[in-house]
Amino acid sequence: MGVRYAQGGGLTDAERAARERLRLQALERFEREQKNGEIAAALRVSERSVERWRRAWRERGEAGVLSKGSPGRPRLSEAQILRLERELERGPLAHGWADQRWTLARIKTLIGRLFHISYTVEGTWQLLKRHGWSWQQPTRRAIERDDEAVEVWKKETWLRVRASRRSAAPG
Repeated sequence: MGVRYAQGGGLTDAERAARERLRLQALERFEREQKNGEIAAALRVSERSVERWRRAWRERGEAGVLSKGSPGRPRLSEAQILRLERELERGPLAHGWADQRWTLARIKTLIGRLFHISYTVEGTWQLLKRHGWSWQQPTRRAIERDDEAVEVWKKETWLRVRASRRSAAPG
């Protein structure tokens, strides 16, 4: 374990942002299966840093590689909060998830993608609460559900499926 520095490793916000950009470039290269030596040379960092980033990436994915940021202060500007809210309103599908449920882990990932800032899940929840968001119990029925289409399907398609399964049964 190395020396622990106060305030995010003794780096300024600009230096931390530059380091974060290097990590993101390394991430892309990990996904293209480039060798550590190649990545270190291309990004002009030590091979040990690349090894450490790759290990964090393997263990915890993108979030493992992204900076923890400087502790103890809000990191999104008002403009970034507004952009985050617009992106959340677009829904998870618009951001590549398979369903329309926003989870704290997904929002944390979205913040990382949009702003290259890493929040903890707890920090993400605190941020959302501070800006008036609340958790919601999902309703049991999909918003997009078309009850008429469901009834037609039950009466026509399902009856055909059941009938064909019966006639295919041995006996």
